[in-house]
Amino acid sequence: MVVSASAIKELREMTSCGVIECKKALEESKGDFSKAKELLQKRGLEIAAKKSSRTAKEGRVESYIHMGNKIGVLVEVNCESDFVSKNEKFCAFTKDLAMHIAAMKPKYIKRENIPAEVAKEQKNLDAFAKEFCLVEQPFVRDASQTIQDLLNGLVASIGENMYISRFVRFKVNEEE
Repeated sequence: MVVSASAIKELREMTSCGVIECKKALEESKGDFSKAKELLQKRGLEIAAKKSSRTAKEGRVESYIHMGNKIGVLVEVNCESDFVSKNEKFCAFTKDLAMHIAAMKPKYIKRENIPAEVAKEQKNLDAFAKEFCLVEQPFVRDASQTIQDLLNGLVASIGENMYISRFVRFKVNEEE
């Protein structure tokens, strides 16, 4: 099947994936955009898994101060190169992530970070993790995607290993 340049461009704008990946996905899905998006997402997860073992010693510390100066967030997101740490998509992700942390109040980055004694106290650990683990939370701007989904998509589109290494959220007169 021959895929038009306008279809490739449209899928690329929707997914932020590369031209070649978009063309292949459209060819495989016979022009069906929803199937092509699913293929790209699946490939993104595969790419993210392959890259997860690579060292990520560069990155960015992002800050967010909410209106009224009552809530503040610092988050560190690591990547493999200094070049990527200055990438527009990477910077936008870190800004959105800091804002998300301010709004959603996660306590842990991922499920493995939940202390054993806290995990034992939970009646439903899955529900607890979805509420308090950053990577399992639905993104505040698009609840159809989790933070992990956004991160995997970014890894797939940029092509480097990335991970959220730490964050802190402050609220005036609020203690942990």
